[in-house]
Amino acid sequence: MSGRTRLTLCAFAATLMASGALLPLVDTSAWVLQAALMLAVQSGAGALARRIHPARVLTVSLQVLVTLLTLTVAFARPYALFSVVPGPEAVQYLADLLSAGADDVGRYAIPAPATEGIRLMLIGGVLLIGLAVDVLAVTFRATAPAGLPLLALYSVAAGLSDGGAGWLWFLLAASGYLLLLLAEGRERLSRWGRVFGGVSGTSGGLAAGLSGPGSGTPVRTGRRIGAVALGIALAVPAALPALDGGLLGSAGGGAGAGSGGGTISAVNPLVSLQNNLNQPENREVLSYRTNSGNPQDFYLRILALDQFNGNEWRSSTRRLSDVPDRLPRPAGLGGDVGVTEIRTNISASRSYQQTYLPLPYPASEVDVPGRWRYEPEGRTLVGDEGQTTGGARYEVSSLVVEPTAGQLAASPAPPADVVREYTRVPSSLPGVVEDTARQVTEGAADDYGRAVKLQDWFASEGGFRYDTTVSSGTGTAAIERFLKAKEGFCVHFSFTMAAMARTLGIPARVAVGFTPGTVQADGSVSVGLRDAHAWPELYFEGVGWTRFEPTPSRGTTPAYTRPDAPSQNPGSSAQPTDGATAAPSAAPSASETCPAQMRRQGECGASAPPGAAESSGPGTPTGMVALWVLGGLAVLTLPLVPMLWRTRARHRRLGSSAGRTASDAAERVLAAWREITDTAWDHGIPPDESLTPRKAAARVVRLGGLDGPAVAAVHGVAGAVERVLYAPDPGLVSAPADEVREVVRGLGTAAGRWGRVRATLAPRSAVRVIWAVSERRAAYGRRWSAWMGRGRWAARVSPRSGQQRG
Repeated sequence: MSGRTRLTLCAFAATLMASGALLPLVDTSAWVLQAALMLAVQSGAGALARRIHPARVLTVSLQVLVTLLTLTVAFARPYALFSVVPGPEAVQYLADLLSAGADDVGRYAIPAPATEGIRLMLIGGVLLIGLAVDVLAVTFRATAPAGLPLLALYSVAAGLSDGGAGWLWFLLAASGYLLLLLAEGRERLSRWGRVFGGVSGTSGGLAAGLSGPGSGTPVRTGRRIGAVALGIALAVPAALPALDGGLLGSAGGGAGAGSGGGTISAVNPLVSLQNNLNQPENREVLSYRTNSGNPQDFYLRILALDQFNGNEWRSSTRRLSDVPDRLPRPAGLGGDVGVTEIRTNISASRSYQQTYLPLPYPASEVDVPGRWRYEPEGRTLVGDEGQTTGGARYEVSSLVVEPTAGQLAASPAPPADVVREYTRVPSSLPGVVEDTARQVTEGAADDYGRAVKLQDWFASEGGFRYDTTVSSGTGTAAIERFLKAKEGFCVHFSFTMAAMARTLGIPARVAVGFTPGTVQADGSVSVGLRDAHAWPELYFEGVGWTRFEPTPSRGTTPAYTRPDAPSQNPGSSAQPTDGATAAPSAAPSASETCPAQMRRQGECGASAPPGAAESSGPGTPTGMVALWVLGGLAVLTLPLVPMLWRTRARHRRLGSSAGRTASDAAERVLAAWREITDTAWDHGIPPDESLTPRKAAARVVRLGGLDGPAVAAVHGVAGAVERVLYAPDPGLVSAPADEVREVVRGLGTAAGRWGRVRATLAPRSAVRVIWAVSERRAAYGRRWSAWMGRGRWAARVSPRSGQQRG
C-alpha cells in the first residue's frame, strides 16, 4: 500500500472517529452510516484524482463537485436535473432544508429527532470536515494543521451537548488524529529508506536492527508520546476547575464545581425560554406549597435583566454579600401601601440545576441550606462555589404588595439615579419604538396610565399574536421586527414593553422566572419547563418595582392594572397552612430537559455566578487561582516549545566563542554546520547523512533555491567542515556566524512568508529533542537492566567478543 493511500484511509478514519462526538445530539445513529458512505465516496474521488493528475486544484475541485453531487442525490434528488445534477431548484431546496435544520436545532432538546434538516446539517458538516482533513493531510501534505478541523468538529459537538461529547468521544477523535500523524511519519520515513533501530537483543543480532520504516524506533517513540499526550489531555481537565451555566433549564448530570466568590454573571435567557416553551413534555422543575390568598399571581422570579446594549438585555455586574437573616425592605416601597406577608415551601427537582434560586418577589426571609450569596439590587440569591438548586428544599417568606391604581397614579418622580440607570436605551434603537410608544400612550395623564396603556395594547388591543416558534432575537432589530410582524412570545413582549417604557422616561427592567404553575390534587403546585416566562417590571416611587403582564394568554394581569379592581385587605400577615412542609412530587431523572441552544450558551447545569467588581466574602481560593494561571500558561507555552528549543539551540551554536584552541575552533565549525543543516531541515530539506559536506551544501543550494551571498556562505562553511574532518592538521579553522545567518536569511527568503512562519513556529528539526530523550531513556534502561542483573530481559554482551550470553 502506497503512502498516499495509507494517508487517505487514515484521514477518512480520523474524520469518522471525530464525528462520533455528534452521536449524542440526535436520537438515532443511522445517519452515521450514510455519512460514512458519502465520506468514502469523497475520499475515493480524491485518491483517484491524485493518481491520475497531481494538480492540487483539480483534486480539490473534483472532491467539492463529488460532495455536492452526493448531497444532492441524498437530499434533493426529486429537484435535481437527471436526479443527480443540482440545478437552481435543488440548490434552493437544500438552502431551505438547512434553514429548517437550524430552526429544528433551536426548537428541540437534545437528543433531537433526526429531521431532514438536522440530518443535512450533520452529514454536510462531516463531509465538510472530511474534505478539509483530506485536503490538508493528503493533498497538501500538512498533517499537523489537519487536526484543527477535527478539533472544530469535536468542539461544536461538545458545546451543543453540554458534556454529552465526553471523554470517550474526545479519546476517539484524538486517537484518529494520532493515527493520521503516525501514518504521515511512516510515509516520511519510507522516503528515507530503511531505519536502523539499534542492535537487537534477539537472535537476529545486527541484521534485526535493520527494520522497515513502520517498525523503527521513531515510530515506537511517536506512539509512546501520543499515549502520554492523550493521558495528559484527559487528566489535566479533570484537575482544573470547570465553569458550567444554568438559568431555566435542567441538566442530567451532576453539577461541577463553580467558581464561587462574590460575583454574578450576565445571562441571556432568550434561547432557554424559547426552548423550554417548545418542550414536547412539560417536565416538572419546581414544586411548592403556599398560603397565598392569590396563587394565580404567585410568580417565581430568578433574576432581572436591567441592561439593554442594543444587542441583548442582560443583568448588570453586581456586588454580592452574605444572605441576611431578614432581607431589607424593597427599594421604593412606602409605608402606606398594603402589604401581606406569606410563607412558601419550595422543592426543586434534582435534575433542575442552576445557580439562581427561584423566589417570589419580593422575598423577606429565605431559609435555604447550602452556600448562597445575596445580590441586593435584584434581591437575588446566587449559588457560591458550585452550589445549585438541584434537589434543594427551602422556605421563603415574601411580601404580596397590593397598591391601588390611585397610589400608582399619584406616584412621585423616581430618584435621579434610578431614572439614569433604568431609562437608558442604546442609540441604535429605531425611532419607530419611541414613536409607537407615544402614539399608544397618547392621552395618558401619568406614568401609571402610560404603563397600563402599553400593557393593554400588547395584551389585547394591538392585534398581537402569541407564537413560540417565532425566530429568536432580543436586539433593536428584533424589537422593530416584532412591532411590525406583531407575533412572538413572552421575551418579545416583555423586552419591547420595557424598551418602550424607557423611551417614555419610565424606569423599566425585565424579570425572568416562572408563572404560578398547576395546582395538584394534593394541594401542591407543580411548575414545569413550559411555565418559564419573562415579564417587565416598572418602577414607581412609593411602590417599588411593579409587575406588568403584556403577553397575551400567559400569566395573569395584575389587579392594580384592571379598572375598578377591588383591593385586598392590607396589613395582615398570613400564617402557613397545615402541611406546608410536605414534600412535593418526585423529581424527574431525565437529562433531556436541557435544550441545545441552552447548552451552547452555558445555561444548563451548575452555572458560575455573574461578575461583580468586589466581594464581601472570602472570594476565590488562592490555590484555585494559581491552578488556573499554571494551566493557562501550560496551554499557551506547549505549542511554543519547538520554537523555543530551536531559538536556544541557534543561540548556543552561534553565540559561543569560548576557547581558542584548535579543538574549540573545530567544535564551533561543526556547530555552525549543524545549524545550517537544521535550518534547511526546518525549511523542508531533510538531512542526508550519506553525503559529504560539499555535496550536502550543493543539495541545500539546489533544493533551497539559494543565490548570491548565501551560496558562497554555505560552501564556505562546508569547506571549513571538510578541513576539520579530513585535514591532518586543520589548524584554527573558522565558520563565521555571519555566514550562517546569511544562509538562514537566504533559505527564509526563498521559502516565502508561509514557509518562514512554518519553519519558525513548527521547526522540523525539533524532532531531535524526541530522539535525544529516547536515546537517554534507552541508556538509562540499559544501565538499570545491567544493575538489576535481569538476564532474562537484558542481553549481556561480552566486552571482548561482543557475543550475546544467556
